[in-house]
Amino acid sequence: MLSVSLDTLRVFLHVLAAAVWVGGQFTLAFLVPALRRAGDGVTKVAAQAFNRVAWPAFGVLALTGVWNVLTIGDTGPEYRTTLYVKLAFVVLSGLTAFLHTRAKTKGATAALGSLSGLTALATLFVGVMLG
Repeated sequence: MLSVSLDTLRVFLHVLAAAVWVGGQFTLAFLVPALRRAGDGVTKVAAQAFNRVAWPAFGVLALTGVWNVLTIGDTGPEYRTTLYVKLAFVVLSGLTAFLHTRAKTKGATAALGSLSGLTALATLFVGVMLG
């Protein structure tokens, strides 16, 4: 069996947090219609419960992302450009998710939730490109 290293732990925590952040957003989005049928306020309660898990996961993503960057050696311009694109998507994902939690209308809630999910998915895709 391979040995467990600090690098293994770093990547594991990053992937786990990404699974919670990205996967949780999509799971909750697909559950919204059923939650609305379940009764008034159920969707809000579920969203608040998700936020208690999602935001710490986002924080772990940010911390392990910095840790990841600090462990990579000298990279070429293509890698750095791809990394900057990922960082832009990270910021957009967090910002749109935050604004989604503060939205006052159903339209704004839907639009910001969609943008948050799409930018989270884009972040995940670009992260896979980075290896």
